[in-house]
Amino acid sequence: MSQEKSLTDYLGKKVSQYYRPNILMLAESVKLSEACTILKKKDVDEIIVVDESYNPVGIVTDEDILTKISESLVNPSKTTLGDIMVFPLISIKEDQIISEALELMRERKIRKLAVMSNSNLVVGILYLDTIVNLVKKSLVKQQKQSTLWGVIWNLGVVLQFTGVLMFIPGIVATLLNDPIVATGIYLMSVLLIVSGFFMNSYGEKQPITLRGTAILVFASFMILVLFGMIPQLFVIQFDSSDPVELFANGFFESAAGFTTGGFSLVQNPEDLPRSFTFYRGYAQFVGGLSFIYLIVTAFYSEKRVSTMKGFISGNIPHLKELFAIITAIFSIYAVIIALLLFYLGGGEILDDFALAFSALSTGGSSPDSKIFQEFTTPEYVVIIAGMILGALPFSFHYAFVRTKFLSINLTKEVAVYLSMLVIFCIIFIFSMDVNWLDSVFNMISASTTTGYATISLENLNPIAFTVMIIAMIIGGCGFSTAGGIKIFRLMQLSKLRHILNIKSVKISESDRKDIIVGIIILAVSIIIPLLIATHMASIGYDFQNAFFDGVSAITTTGHGAGTVSAALDPAITMIFGFLMILGRIEIILLVYMFVPKLMK
Repeated sequence: MSQEKSLTDYLGKKVSQYYRPNILMLAESVKLSEACTILKKKDVDEIIVVDESYNPVGIVTDEDILTKISESLVNPSKTTLGDIMVFPLISIKEDQIISEALELMRERKIRKLAVMSNSNLVVGILYLDTIVNLVKKSLVKQQKQSTLWGVIWNLGVVLQFTGVLMFIPGIVATLLNDPIVATGIYLMSVLLIVSGFFMNSYGEKQPITLRGTAILVFASFMILVLFGMIPQLFVIQFDSSDPVELFANGFFESAAGFTTGGFSLVQNPEDLPRSFTFYRGYAQFVGGLSFIYLIVTAFYSEKRVSTMKGFISGNIPHLKELFAIITAIFSIYAVIIALLLFYLGGGEILDDFALAFSALSTGGSSPDSKIFQEFTTPEYVVIIAGMILGALPFSFHYAFVRTKFLSINLTKEVAVYLSMLVIFCIIFIFSMDVNWLDSVFNMISASTTTGYATISLENLNPIAFTVMIIAMIIGGCGFSTAGGIKIFRLMQLSKLRHILNIKSVKISESDRKDIIVGIIILAVSIIIPLLIATHMASIGYDFQNAFFDGVSAITTTGHGAGTVSAALDPAITMIFGFLMILGRIEIILLVYMFVPKLMK
């Protein structure tokens, strides 16, 4: 329904539906003092003045009375309503429509009309405010409808965009003569494009509200994960024929890909076709970039992005340029990292690209369970650099192209993150009985929420366990592919003392909202894993390891302490899959969806 049609429907309704029937009619001879008493008793704002035959001849409002009483020459006890009334009485028939009433008010420059019955009796008053509220109601209704169709249209764009991107690993599988892998990927891509086409056809290209964009982001990841199950079920030979268990396993693997969660039920990925391990890393890369694309082009308008702390600073370019730049930068990073790994290690180039994609997207998917055993120190340095690049804010990378936009706020966030990373690494080195390189690698993997592991993380000692949990929950910088509550929110949480201290300096509304968001995400990141760990402990799993894996899932880290495996009950497998989706979209989107007033 168009806005014009919706508004016409309201303005075409009869006056009889909207006038106020509570009216006061008094004779011309009534004195002002008496009229004031009656007005107060009847709780109305106007008086219809009638003659001796009870015919309406004029109108007096409370404002008219106050104006006359304030004049020094007017005696309220002697002045009558007939002396001050506005006449003739301007009226409209009750079977006329609202648009006619609005036109009459505009011509006469008045804000209320007497409503007359067919027998010329005054039956009520129609106010301009009533018509204004009708217009507002029409616009609100239209806005909700526009949001729905706008969400559908934008969702179609996202699906088509992702479908086209996913043809690339399909082509790779075709060139490597892996028909099963290629078929699964092509089928997923075609379904994404076709579904997106139909959504574009039925939706409308319109601006959407903050709640609408939250729904868009959530729906996008859910649909991508569901369609992403197709290649997983085509290629991976799960040890089950139960359709429920197969669905849960496929959902989990797909969620781990597009959300950059990094978990996997596959113990030996080296047994999978090379083209499929390339696809797994590429899916995480697309998932990471799609997240940025959704946040920039949908969740935040250009005006809104310019006010978001920890994101982009300075003048904001057009969104198409923004997305093109980040795609180009991260693609260049991926090529450089892959070529360096190939040059330093001389392994499979597809595996090197899979590692590069996964590191930059902080995904953690590995093409070989033993690949890091043969890594040299330079190769470790390259992967570490890739993980850190993925955890830095996009504005840091954008500064390489548009250096004038690099601001001191951004520098503070990066400085805080790198400082904390160094502290975490030092603590972990001294708390673990492993070589320093493994300690640094695994801690950086946790802090960037990547999830690569070269050591066992089961039953960590209290210090190592605590520091790694903290690192995963905090995560990387704002507006990066990393998970966690983000450094910029951690910096905002430090202002919580200003809210608690009445005498402290007042904080801005924007800071207050950021603090609320940070508290919500922090609480959820701890409470939900605790609930999962409690349940899993009741069925025989180790509480600490289950809590560790729960935190790892909701922060999209992918570090495993042994509880996440193919032996999990399908329901728990699905829960871990949803946790990764929740961690990627962040719980705050659900707040915007279901409790939008909280963040207004």
